Amino acid sequence: MDDLKRILLEALKLKSLPRTGWLRAGIENPESVAAHSWGVAWLSLVLCPPNLDRGRVLEMATIHDLAEIRVGDITPHDSVSRDDKHRMEDEAMNDLLEVMCHRDELKALWDEYEAGKSKEAHFVKQMDKLDMALQAQEYGGLEEFIDSALEVLIDPAHRQLANL
Repeated sequence: MDDLKRILLEALKLKSLPRTGWLRAGIENPESVAAHSWGVAWLSLVLCPPNLDRGRVLEMATIHDLAEIRVGDITPHDSVSRDDKHRMEDEAMNDLLEVMCHRDELKALWDEYEAGKSKEAHFVKQMDKLDMALQAQEYGGLEEFIDSALEVLIDPAHRQLANL
């Protein structure tokens, strides 16, 4: 029980871990990783198409950035290869989930998201980018972030929401 409590408390630190990209852009008091995860979950809840499993989508949105509590919010500007980032996050997830009741299910869910193996995972990745674009608008239209999201967003309605 002590290990479980330690991990649960550690995960709560996502509430105070600032998003690296916003810090780099000079935003004072930027959103936390947990606030971003809430944004992704909110968008996933309200924009999830009826052909997707909304529960699974919400589970992925909730867990998608958990590893960042151990490895940090790595951005493309951090000179960490995609493979190294995935390896570090995978190791962190294995360790973080080790004492959880549903560890195999949660790890499979995170793996599915990371690999984009399903329509649900692909959708959550889209919501991750849409959240970034909307937050950039909230911060005053940081076009670099909006343009980055628009490179990935496919759905015309999502692109319209992301655009200034």
